[in-house]
Amino acid sequence: MADLVEVSDPTDPRLADYRDLRDVNLRKHLEAEHGLFLAEGEKVVRRAVEAGFAPRSFLMAPRWLDGLADVLAASDAPCYVVSEELAERVTGFHVHRGALASLRRTPLRTVEEVLAGARSVLVLEDIVDHTNVGAIFRSGAALGFDAVLLSPRCADPLYRRSIKVAMGAVFALPWTRLPSWESALPSLSDAGFTTVALTLAPDAVPIEDAVVGLDKVALVLGGEGHGLSARWEGQADRRAIIAMTAGIDSLNVAAATAVACYVTSRR
Repeated sequence: MADLVEVSDPTDPRLADYRDLRDVNLRKHLEAEHGLFLAEGEKVVRRAVEAGFAPRSFLMAPRWLDGLADVLAASDAPCYVVSEELAERVTGFHVHRGALASLRRTPLRTVEEVLAGARSVLVLEDIVDHTNVGAIFRSGAALGFDAVLLSPRCADPLYRRSIKVAMGAVFALPWTRLPSWESALPSLSDAGFTTVALTLAPDAVPIEDAVVGLDKVALVLGGEGHGLSARWEGQADRRAIIAMTAGIDSLNVAAATAVACYVTSRR
């Protein structure tokens, strides 16, 4: 069972995992160096632990202890009990969900492991906004997709903001990073997937026409603003578009993913 440790000093070194959560660059360095990530809120903490991620520690206000009592009972990691005011001083924001957990990252799976048995896959190229990545995972999980593949420069799905927006879907949907950006799409085609790029290219066809009747589909989505690179757009087996009206040419990438996932799931 987790030891409950009351802490009243915001500079206590035992709280180092939770410090300065608003500083994205600092957090990236700290989390990579120590092989950790943070989960926020009762539901997300529970889903992370249930997915097999081992807690390093917990940080909770007293009123959240009962809600996660079973999780604490099954863990030997310390639980630092702090006031909500002290939690805000340590993290740099109001922890209105009351509970945080620092968990150990696990080694990334191989692409082959992630694709085993998959029929519907999301492939993300250089999507750098953590909120968008989290929303994409949530849509993919909700609409029956089997896996997510990320280019090397995509935002981290295990960053706190991504996890929070995804409501823990990053723990339910298998994912990994692609080892080679240059050959990623041809490799998927060789594995039996039809790669369908969401793009404004002149030869793009409506998404519902691009995916109809396909067995294994990989939807390919590009970064915010600039969209897909010319290489990936050209390498895709098919190019698809979501038809717009009222002079708007495209949706935010997270919204476009939700629409494309819905259409593809009904193919």
